[in-house]
Amino acid sequence: MKGITDYIDQDVEEARLKHGKPLAVIEGPLMDGMNVVGDLFGSGKMFLPQVVKSARVMKKAVAYLTPFLEAEKQAAQNVQRRPKLVFATVKGDVHDIGKNIVGVVLSCNNYDVIDLGVMVPADKIIDTAIEEKANIIGLSGLITPSLDEMTHVATEMTRRGLDIPLLIGGATTSKRHTAVKIAPAYSRETIHVVDASRAVPVVGALSRPDARRALDLQNRKDQQEIREQFANRAGTELLSYEDAVRHKLHTEWDEHHIAVPEFVGRRVLADFPLAELIPLIDWSPFFHTWEIRGRYPDLLQDPTRGPAARELFANAQELLKEIVDKRLLAASGVYGFFPANSDGDDIVVYTDPNRAEILTRFHTLRQQKVNSSGKPQLALADYIAPRESGRVDYLGAFAVTAGHKCQELADRFEKDNDQYNSIMVKALADRLAEAFAECLHKRVRAEWGYGKNEALSNEDLIGEKYRGIRPAPGYPSQPDHTEKPLLFDLLKVGEATGITLTESYAMYPAAAVCGLYFAHSGARYFAVSSIGKDQVESYAGRKGMKLEEVERWLSPILGYDPAKK
Repeated sequence: MKGITDYIDQDVEEARLKHGKPLAVIEGPLMDGMNVVGDLFGSGKMFLPQVVKSARVMKKAVAYLTPFLEAEKQAAQNVQRRPKLVFATVKGDVHDIGKNIVGVVLSCNNYDVIDLGVMVPADKIIDTAIEEKANIIGLSGLITPSLDEMTHVATEMTRRGLDIPLLIGGATTSKRHTAVKIAPAYSRETIHVVDASRAVPVVGALSRPDARRALDLQNRKDQQEIREQFANRAGTELLSYEDAVRHKLHTEWDEHHIAVPEFVGRRVLADFPLAELIPLIDWSPFFHTWEIRGRYPDLLQDPTRGPAARELFANAQELLKEIVDKRLLAASGVYGFFPANSDGDDIVVYTDPNRAEILTRFHTLRQQKVNSSGKPQLALADYIAPRESGRVDYLGAFAVTAGHKCQELADRFEKDNDQYNSIMVKALADRLAEAFAECLHKRVRAEWGYGKNEALSNEDLIGEKYRGIRPAPGYPSQPDHTEKPLLFDLLKVGEATGITLTESYAMYPAAAVCGLYFAHSGARYFAVSSIGKDQVESYAGRKGMKLEEVERWLSPILGYDPAKK
């Protein structure tokens, strides 16, 4: 219950001698403790980091007892079969912190979790579920292309005749997408799970026939309502693409100050010092990863969550110091400035300010959703001067990672049955990568000139109280991941940093950030959340892609049903 692993082998041996059989230790004091932990977590009296620490005790204890269990195979065979789940991050996606947390919590509640890892193809997920006689399949993903892959897995589960529940989770997943896209592809229970605390009651209900029926009926009712709401609103709130362009952001370029950077081209940052990144870490998302909601540092003084948050923070600081002192992680990055002009909703990048030779062309998407406030219908291209203005503008680009050696370090902890620190190191690597992006953006603003006289605190930097933005492909301002290879080619990211792209354009290592820099004084972040077929057709033509392929990549933001001709 306290998550203490000191002298674990001696304590478990004492319990084994007292209880006589290793199985009696597992089914007795160990499960008694985990049941209390599960009850406290379910009632909100214990928080996720403490649960994962308790799971670490359980795993280490069972690891010690395993040789004794093997010696008593008959006893092991008499163990009541626990509900079995197959978990995986879907093909093309490398993010697994959330999946790992849910798996640990379910293991604590006496479920048998088979974790297949990341970038797992549909066939492997389904084959494993059949071979292991699994009771449930759980799919996870972070990047938006994973949503389409989850629908593919659901379709394959139908084709191969599976009849077990399907759980959907991950940062970009939602009840709406599950209801509209995934559930119709699979006839059995298809349920969206928000986080680890919700996973336990859902899996518990699915493991009991009566509760399973009741949950399924309610879930189907809720999903049908969501589908009806979606059908009623799809395609009814959009401007034509032509009108959206007409309502773009208009800048008086004759009067607008265009900042000129110190250099043109790219620069590589190899083996960047991690110690320089620590002051720029935004800790609030770190606590959110562990499902402790609140804003740092106020969270540390919260009367309910404060003790757990302080303990987690102390553990994080200890591991972070070890990472820096022993160079257990490595950071690298690349960035550059390039002459550019907008061409409609495209951004043309040139080799030099003479603009004689084109290096690449980025394609941006424009807001079409009607707004009643009269605000512009934005596209990122609005922040770059058009060629017809007669002025040379500049675009920046970057890619950074703090994830080199992260997986090896996490695997080392896993082999020691220490999922707490395995999850911790990945969460810290993510924070360091984001801090690297903040650190580099500060340097970029100075080298671009307009940020030379900044006098911002770390809190101001984290709060983005500066001029300019750094949107990333796949995020709200530019939701198309297929723009990422253009950025990677422009900066030669792989050669400079070792960051690679999966087939779904997720970055590996996972603790990586990339994006474009815009210096326009009015640049702000915005979301392109619903677009019409007229824009998609234009976009596909500009990119030289088939309409159906573009629709697949942009499916989460389509304001129409491509299946309806």
